[in-house]
Amino acid sequence: MVIDTSFWQGRKVFLTGHTGFKGSWMSLWLKQLGAEVTGYALSAPTSPSLFHDADVEQSLKGHIQGDINDLNLLTKSMQLFQPEIVIHMAAQSLVRDSYINPVNTYKTNVIGTVNLFESIRKTSSVKVILNITTDKCYENKEGPWEYRENDHMGGHDPYSSSKACSELVSSAYRRSFFQESGIALATARAGNVIGGGDWAVDRIVPDAMRAFMSSKSLLVRNPKAVRPWQHVLEPLSGYLLLCQKLLNNPKDYANAWNFGPTDKDTQPVSFLADCMTYSWGNSAKWHEDDSSHPHEAFYLKLDCSKVRTVLKFEPIWGLERALDETVKWYKAWHNQEDINEFTLRQIELYQRERMSNG
Repeated sequence: MVIDTSFWQGRKVFLTGHTGFKGSWMSLWLKQLGAEVTGYALSAPTSPSLFHDADVEQSLKGHIQGDINDLNLLTKSMQLFQPEIVIHMAAQSLVRDSYINPVNTYKTNVIGTVNLFESIRKTSSVKVILNITTDKCYENKEGPWEYRENDHMGGHDPYSSSKACSELVSSAYRRSFFQESGIALATARAGNVIGGGDWAVDRIVPDAMRAFMSSKSLLVRNPKAVRPWQHVLEPLSGYLLLCQKLLNNPKDYANAWNFGPTDKDTQPVSFLADCMTYSWGNSAKWHEDDSSHPHEAFYLKLDCSKVRTVLKFEPIWGLERALDETVKWYKAWHNQEDINEFTLRQIELYQRERMSNG
């Protein structure tokens, strides 16, 4: 399956979290497809940020700076724009931050989801909702198995737990309100995403890029921790395909979906560190950080057979290619190239390759 440009042409999309890393990539891609996008989010969460560096705001129909916990503003914004599709990406997305401020994490990720759904219930134009959660929503037993969409929700840390709660809220609203209203609600659980423009603290890629740009050694907390890594454009393309299906065939697609890489791209953190030091060059290096840290899952792997067989979706960029494209982005930023132009070129390149593989 390929992304249908004609489907998105003129389509009204309400995107929460558009100032974040994934949200900025999604905003640019939707604009490129011809969609009319209104974004709703707090100000860009990092400095620098992809949102500012790629001039994402100019690609939007509307840019609303607001808190997902402000139900009144959120509802007014939704009703004013009258979208057909809502993609929910606004979140507190960092495990370590959830230990520092658990109240804000639960408020944003759980009550924020409730607020969004309540605003949608008051907006008759909405036909499709896609709630982006995380692969960490599963009750992780740290065993060598893959998690399927019908496995138990859970989470050791507040972030993972809050996203499991968001999944449960989604299921309840789907069955209690949206099914009878003809609104298709799905959730998407993506593996760890990498790509240019991520400047968050305590993530392996931005930590590496900051270290290498400063000619410092990268400190790696958990080099043996295994994650399902993928370039940001992989799950985003899956989200776009899923939205197309949700509008045209809601009965079969309004449920939960895992989006992750192939088995060979579920790799330890040390693999990423090795690849990035090689790609960056200039004597880049890394070493293990042996200080104490809050608990994070050691092993996590997704079963993505559902998207392969039902959605007919396969990743096209393996991990080494994904890392290479990511390092190219940061080198372009470091060399002060036009980041809007460079990011759009990467989207175009990916889309061409997906079409040729489709």
